[in-house]
Amino acid sequence: MSQKNDKLARRTFLAGSATLLAAPAIAQTDDSTEFRGNIGSSVRRNASSFRALDWQPYFSNTRNGAILVDISSRALHYWSADQSTYRLFPTSVPISEELTRRGRTRITKKVVGPDWRPTPSMKARNPDWPDYVGPGPDNPLGTHAMHLSWTYYRIHGTHDTRKIGRRSSNGCIGLYNNNIAELFEMSQVGTQVLVI
Repeated sequence: MSQKNDKLARRTFLAGSATLLAAPAIAQTDDSTEFRGNIGSSVRRNASSFRALDWQPYFSNTRNGAILVDISSRALHYWSADQSTYRLFPTSVPISEELTRRGRTRITKKVVGPDWRPTPSMKARNPDWPDYVGPGPDNPLGTHAMHLSWTYYRIHGTHDTRKIGRRSSNGCIGLYNNNIAELFEMSQVGTQVLVI
């Protein structure tokens, strides 16, 4: 092969490889719950993995439904009580290990149009934050919130879609508003939750 053809073949290979590597990022939109392709470790959003899981390694049953929150992959998995429905949603997770709580809990309350008050520790870290934010587009809890049995912890929506797929919360698990609305309808008070 001539040197000119060799250079052309090499350029074609490099251009094709770059296209293949970029394809997964192109296939995923900001509010998508679907993922096509393989996320590499250099991607910061859902960097670890974003794949379907089976409920059995995590729960003894799916009575009342089951939610698994994987902090590493920044994903929330939902199984209905009869296991006929499975959903996988991208999430925001706590910004640091100090704010992260892991273990078993459950949904204790569901609220449409939640209001928000910063916790005492949030207020200490951010004294300029307001003491109260009512329901609406400025509310950090988005359109729906599900309280957990752990004080101050919620699974909730967010109006700031840049947070999803990132370490960006003060302890809660955040979802796109359309995803929390779907999860809210499927879940019930008593749904078991495991955060790993």
